[in-house]
Amino acid sequence: MDIKQDILDKVNIWLTPAFDTATQDAVKEIMTSSPKELEECFYKNLEFGTGGMRGIMGPGTNRINKYTLGKATQGLSDYLKTSFPGEELKVAIAYDCRHNSDTLAKVVADVFSANGIKVYLFSELRPTPELSFAVRHLNCHAGIVLTASHNPPEYNGYKVYWQDGGQLVPPQDKELIDVIEAIDYNQINFQPNENLIEYISNDIDTAFIRSSLQAATFNTAQEAKDELKVVFTPLHGTSVTLIPDLLEDAGYSNIHIVSDQAKPDGNFPTVKSPNPEEPEALSMAIALADEIGADIVVGTDPDSDRLGVAVRNGNGIMTLLNGNQTMVLMTHFLLEQWKQKGLFKGNEFIASTIVSTPMIMELASAYNVGFKVGLTGFKWIAKMIKDFPNEKFIGGGEESFGYMVGDEVRDKDAVTSTLLLCEMAAQAKSKGSSLYQEMLKLYEQYGFYKEYLISLTKKGIDGAAEIQQMMLDLRNNPLKEINGESVVMVEDYKASTALNMFTNEVEELTLPKSDVLIYYLADGTKICARPSGTEPKIKFYFSVNEPLDSINNFKEVEASLDAKIKNIIEEMNLI
Repeated sequence: MDIKQDILDKVNIWLTPAFDTATQDAVKEIMTSSPKELEECFYKNLEFGTGGMRGIMGPGTNRINKYTLGKATQGLSDYLKTSFPGEELKVAIAYDCRHNSDTLAKVVADVFSANGIKVYLFSELRPTPELSFAVRHLNCHAGIVLTASHNPPEYNGYKVYWQDGGQLVPPQDKELIDVIEAIDYNQINFQPNENLIEYISNDIDTAFIRSSLQAATFNTAQEAKDELKVVFTPLHGTSVTLIPDLLEDAGYSNIHIVSDQAKPDGNFPTVKSPNPEEPEALSMAIALADEIGADIVVGTDPDSDRLGVAVRNGNGIMTLLNGNQTMVLMTHFLLEQWKQKGLFKGNEFIASTIVSTPMIMELASAYNVGFKVGLTGFKWIAKMIKDFPNEKFIGGGEESFGYMVGDEVRDKDAVTSTLLLCEMAAQAKSKGSSLYQEMLKLYEQYGFYKEYLISLTKKGIDGAAEIQQMMLDLRNNPLKEINGESVVMVEDYKASTALNMFTNEVEELTLPKSDVLIYYLADGTKICARPSGTEPKIKFYFSVNEPLDSINNFKEVEASLDAKIKNIIEEMNLI
């Protein structure tokens, strides 16, 4: 195939002395062996999405490597100096279990130190939420974590945190990107000042564990803790460095770790995907739970910001909860605890995202607390905490298996959330109930909300174009009726408009622009379409609901909701 001139221009830059010999040789090899791969490596620059900058490792502008991360770090160094003139700048850096994460973290540390910036670098792999905590604990101006979350083994990534411990949000992310794009590769200073690099470990662990204990323990009786039998798997990731110690300090001794998944390993050898959203990822943990009669299974992704949960249903069978269910359960528990302790002052709020279950709003209304909604990604929840300093954040989450307890960590936090779930499960069991039974009670009280997600993978240049066309078709030809129900409202977050399909009146949406469409139907159904910001996927989110007058009718109502979702998916030609 012919290689486009603009790609060749980029390639030729990577064959100059600004790049080391190994990199130049790798580029030449790809030029010879696979022009198509060369195009994939160079057709664009890696972009900041909902979870930072993430991509396949290898040479090229569209890959994670020493130079793309070096350029980002040089740009961030320059941006920090402009943002905090005259201050002694400090950053914290953590990394996960992925291939090259440790060496790439040192590259990032070198560039910061070369620019006169003090670096606190974790001496070994650590969970992402601990990095968010460390930024504030050490009074840093920014933080970096090297991770690609639950992506396949060939991926890595670069998340940027600001001094509040949250990820970058507009306008800072755009300002930073502009600075990075203006930098030439030969301007990157890779020569470290080792005197400015300080390695950190146990002291931060101790402080983080203390913070988690304070946020997620609620006077659970020791007998209840002893009776709870937990299976835990880190899925070869970083959470094994903290969660066992945290649970032990909290008084939970009946913890059983999946031994074959306990060792950090960037190959993730026992799972197809180290993603707790995927049922297969927790299959070994569930097998162990059945073997030993455990009450609950918790599994975390490689950087320990997401968690998957399985509990026993009414028939004693281990059942996976989805992210919306765990979010609702945890939020309700926190609200009830705050109520019982008389902690409500009238300025509290909970939070979620536009693609998550509407059931969370029912909880806010029932407990008379504020509810804030943001775009996908916990950086928006962190921004709420920063933007409303006189309000108190209780907890919040999103459908993609993330949750945040309190405001000491400003990102989704599977470490503290695991402890919270153990507290919830232990207290429920001590009362003759279970998390599954508690969930059914919530459906009976607030309505049965059932959610479902379809995620379509579309890789490479052609895939990106296909995703773009799908969104364009949904915008230009909005559906007026779905499954026999009228579409009453279409929200287009890219255009910042909400169109009333009956009156044709248009209202302005106040959230930042994002490539998301949401359809609302007359019966309360909600359908969202959204390209992923971190993966080559387009996602469709479905939420349907019906009243549940009695727990005894759960199966019947669930079957009705499942059928409704199935009909909608078929009508939209998504399967």
